[in-house]
Amino acid sequence: MKAIQIKQTGGPEVLEYVDLPTPTAKANEAVVKTTAIGVNFIDVYNREGRYKVPLPFVPGQEAAGIVEAVGKDVTTLKPGDRVAYASMLGSYAEYTCAAADRLVKVPDGVDDRQAAAVMLQGMTAHYLTHDTFPLKRGDTALIHAAAGGVGLLLVQMAHNIGARVIGTVSTEEKAKLARDAGADEVILYTKSDFESESKRLTGGKGVDVVYDSVGKTTFEKGLNVLRPRGMMALFGGSSGAVAPIDPIVLTQKGSLFLTRPSLGHYIITSDELQKRAGAVFGMIAAGKLKLRIEHVYPLKDAPQAHRDLEARKTTGKLLLVD
Repeated sequence: MKAIQIKQTGGPEVLEYVDLPTPTAKANEAVVKTTAIGVNFIDVYNREGRYKVPLPFVPGQEAAGIVEAVGKDVTTLKPGDRVAYASMLGSYAEYTCAAADRLVKVPDGVDDRQAAAVMLQGMTAHYLTHDTFPLKRGDTALIHAAAGGVGLLLVQMAHNIGARVIGTVSTEEKAKLARDAGADEVILYTKSDFESESKRLTGGKGVDVVYDSVGKTTFEKGLNVLRPRGMMALFGGSSGAVAPIDPIVLTQKGSLFLTRPSLGHYIITSDELQKRAGAVFGMIAAGKLKLRIEHVYPLKDAPQAHRDLEARKTTGKLLLVD
């Protein structure tokens, strides 16, 4: 089978298009013929070596496809079923093999590309808004990278809950996307200081929660815009890793809460995975969650997809297809 393999960490050039053996299903596993693959910043972190993975490896943690074969004792799936998965390494390939209880059936009303686009980013937006800091009507949320893959989904979910949404973006084009998704206010951080603007927009009170996927360049000012006992949900680091912080800083800035959550800890059990994915698929089918999939690359062009993602040339979701 064709796949992308990383033999040494580094830039996009280390993503090699190679031939690898097609996997076979063992007991309690299923082989999936991949139809669409999600591209995410965690793939970049793995490629760079920021998140350590034994070499060599096939990158990617999200995809949708069709069950090709099932192993012994698999009763919940059969060949021909449409499925999707997230948080399992190895999706940049024509075929993947996965534990059957980590695969989610894709319902009617959701196509394969939509499923691949939301398994990681959609469930991330869901746990952030429903569990990490459960938003309620009247809350104010600051969402960085509001026109990005997770950002657009976060904006929509927060808006649907009834929260006030302040988004940050880099361009007028992205500002329009964020507004169309439901952002009440949008700050162009390339023209205005988001800290002073956020304080102005909240009358100096601060926001209830900051959802930050950017990291290094936004973290410190993000703490400054929180209300007393507000929460910083730092779930990514597209600008680089955040420096270590002395916990006393959280006290000094208003007894703040800081968390660095990861999707894997919010889908630990199969039941939690099925429910969270089901909730996101339900939003899509009901028309309450609109996806922006405008960047689709052949599998062999994974290096270019990474370059575009890192250069912030994209909005919404990036997919690879074979």
